Amino acid sequence: YEHVDQTALRDANAITLRPRLGFTTARYRGWQAMIEGEAVLPFDGSTYSQAGLNASGAGRAVVADPKTTELNQVWLSFAHGPTTATLGRQRLVLDNARFVGDVGWRQNQQTFDAFVLTDKSLAKTTLTYAYLDQVNRVFSHRHPQGRWASDSHVAHVSHAGFAAGTLSAYAYLLDFATAATNSSATYGLSFAGAAKISADLKLAYRAEFATQRDHAANPQHYSARYLALEAGPAWKNFGLALGHERLGSDRNVGFKTPLATLHAFNGWADLFLTTPASGLRDTYVKASAKLPQGVALLAFFHWFEADRGGADFGGELDVQLTRQFGPRVTVTAKFADFRRDTAAFADVRKYWLQLDYLY
Repeated sequence: YEHVDQTALRDANAITLRPRLGFTTARYRGWQAMIEGEAVLPFDGSTYSQAGLNASGAGRAVVADPKTTELNQVWLSFAHGPTTATLGRQRLVLDNARFVGDVGWRQNQQTFDAFVLTDKSLAKTTLTYAYLDQVNRVFSHRHPQGRWASDSHVAHVSHAGFAAGTLSAYAYLLDFATAATNSSATYGLSFAGAAKISADLKLAYRAEFATQRDHAANPQHYSARYLALEAGPAWKNFGLALGHERLGSDRNVGFKTPLATLHAFNGWADLFLTTPASGLRDTYVKASAKLPQGVALLAFFHWFEADRGGADFGGELDVQLTRQFGPRVTVTAKFADFRRDTAAFADVRKYWLQLDYLY
């Protein structure tokens, strides 16, 4: 269940059921195959805007879980020693999904028609190359922007051999014929790890830097930078972190992350799925805790402002509670409340209640 209360729109109330059923073979002489179907079934599709696909939802807030039935994954892979090649429709998640992810929060997963090659020949090192032929986005195949024709190359390497953490480097050369303004070339580095302070305390940290420019047939000519820093203490049952993420801007074009699991970043109210033309600075405090009765808490407070000009955009409180019941059932309650400081954005409040059964 997802409820959205947004300025100037009627409330959205989306109750959806998402069955996802698949079969993966055992590996035989290095070969393996997988097929998976997925459907998103609204109980009443007229109570929310299905990203503009339903006329009955006109004037209501968007919940990006449109009714659909589709082939979510179908692939064939071959493994030889530490090297695996996979061809077909598949999930692809790199690092923390900031640049390439499966958008796992939405009912319809993002997948890629792709060739993916992974190699672990070097100790504690993973090399990934992917050619992306099509992006199957969360809006479903019925939406004009539900599928992007792609001629994109993704290269990523991570090395976990450092005592202090894992170093990753990447190059994402994205070329979308049906979404040319999202075509971009991004090069970056990240480092994430934790330092032990005492038997009960460690300091967790992450740093990332990237540069981006227009690529292929993108009509926008720009060059922008990305910076992310996060650090804080973590105990057995509690963690606290201070973070700052900066998505730059150049020539009135903001830094782009079109293949990311966007919901996980810059606030769960999803006001910044596309970076504003003036860029974005997101300063936040994050808290996590293990509560009694097996309940896990995750909470954020964000302060948003423009990267260029420094205009205040607003603040947001996000709170999530999850509890597992055995190995198969998870219940999630979640809340997001964005309060604007400028008329350029809406006030948005969202509630979620979700039940997952995994077999």
